[in-house]
Amino acid sequence: MRLLNLGCGHKVSVHPDVVNIDWSMNLRIRKSPLLSALAPLVLSRARRERLARLPANIQAHDLSRGIPFGDNTADAIFHSNMLEHLDQHVAPAFLAGALRVLKPGGIHRIVVPDFELACAAYLADIQRCDEDPSLAPQHDEHIALVLEQSVRREAAGTGLQAPARRFIENLMLGDARRRGETHQWMYDRINLPALLKRLGYRAVSVMTYTTSHIPDWSRYGLDTNADGSEYAPGSMYVEATK
Repeated sequence: MRLLNLGCGHKVSVHPDVVNIDWSMNLRIRKSPLLSALAPLVLSRARRERLARLPANIQAHDLSRGIPFGDNTADAIFHSNMLEHLDQHVAPAFLAGALRVLKPGGIHRIVVPDFELACAAYLADIQRCDEDPSLAPQHDEHIALVLEQSVRREAAGTGLQAPARRFIENLMLGDARRRGETHQWMYDRINLPALLKRLGYRAVSVMTYTTSHIPDWSRYGLDTNADGSEYAPGSMYVEATK
């Protein structure tokens, strides 16, 4: 069994079947001798500790350049809250690349923020605010669920740093889009299955965080926390077969 965990971020599996691949800023710092040398001078103590705790079993690779495996070599492919960070015109090529890498009958499991769910929560809050105007000060939180990560200019963590460090981080690492933080497109139960079918995937279905066609999915712990709760609430889970 070979399961590719693409764009793994901090959700790294230690299971021997799983190949974790990411291109986070921390990985890029660790991979670059120059950035590694500058890190103690630029990064806060908390960020340096996070960098030191980065698991060793992550392959550093820029997935915008393709998936670094041959044809028909993976039994399953998984990625969570990653697809929406690709430009809309780039996503089909990435999904087609995953189809190339999958073995016949292999499963592609995709987790993305559920745009329909976020919009439903926004509309429900509109109704609550109409009934109780005192709730209006909190309404922007529901707009943020739909929009904030698409319009964010500064990386979330950088905005919390002291002014001098904040300036240096922005200068060296770039804005939120350059770091891959921003959402470039959103998906729901209509447009994502339609895109997968158009690319040649079969048996496209919407799942839950605990259900999957991947055998013994729960043993990998990729959609759950240690206590079994949902790792990425507000997400949509879609699977498709080659």
